Amino acid sequence: MADQHHVGISGEAAGGSSSSSSSSRLDSRWLVFARRVVLRIKRRILGFETLYMKMKVTSILVNQLVFFSMCDRVLMTNQRLSSLYTLLFFNVVAYSVSYVKELVEREDWSLYVNIARTSTVRHLALSATKIVLEWTKAITFIITVVFMLLVFGLEKGLKNYSPTTGYLLVTGIYFISTEKVFTDMFATWLDNRKFEYFESMESFYCPAILISFHIFLSSIITVICVFTGNLRLIFLSSFTNIRIKYRELREGYLEPLKKELSTLAGYRVASRCEVRDHDDVCAICLTHMSCARITQCQHFFHADCLRRCLKESHKCPICQYNISFS
Repeated sequence: MADQHHVGISGEAAGGSSSSSSSSRLDSRWLVFARRVVLRIKRRILGFETLYMKMKVTSILVNQLVFFSMCDRVLMTNQRLSSLYTLLFFNVVAYSVSYVKELVEREDWSLYVNIARTSTVRHLALSATKIVLEWTKAITFIITVVFMLLVFGLEKGLKNYSPTTGYLLVTGIYFISTEKVFTDMFATWLDNRKFEYFESMESFYCPAILISFHIFLSSIITVICVFTGNLRLIFLSSFTNIRIKYRELREGYLEPLKKELSTLAGYRVASRCEVRDHDDVCAICLTHMSCARITQCQHFFHADCLRRCLKESHKCPICQYNISFS
């Protein structure tokens, strides 16, 4: 009887251990399945974000519309469709500025197109197309200006649309910092200023500054919009105007900038006295140096020029000394 009782207990123990092991295997399978599902969803979301970031025009338009809609909730609670009217007005202004900018920067005012650069024979089809396009742009610009004067200058405003000064100021700042014609003007101004901190690498710093400013403004308006209770708009802004913008900033500009700065880390930054005593132009771009990097062979170059040169060769452009760092 004792042996039978011992055998029964052993069988129950074996059955219990087998059931526990099967349940543990089942739990592990569920964990593996859940991980696969989460990874697949994550890949889909990242793929959608990458596609969204590639559609520059669409993404900028969506960001502007979402930001303007949040400003409607926060700064203009009693009016509807203000974001659409304001965005339309700002786009009209941007078109007018871009057309005037094109006229100011134009060097060739000829309306005709030659068959070749060295030829004086005119291409009739291309010349006719160019003339039509130029006159179309001019007429469109005139109509746009007249429309703006009628709507805003002659007090023929839209019904139920009276934006406040604060609303126009906030939305205007965001629009200017996102619209291409204004960002190009800011990049040109920043490049002409030649700040020593940027070391002639404004092409990396300028978009990083602008996108950081976008994230900063969107974060502030999103936090304030929380008190309005519009959860859908808050979620949309957190995804399009903050999350994707941060990823664009990190992957598109911060990581490449860190990589380029690490390439230049081995070359000492010249002091102002050294640059002044050197009193020479950069041997690569042949322009004046207000800041420079010094190689091991004691030659001065712009940081951006040296960075570009190191991508082609690890030798000094002047003395051909090996200036690479392992």
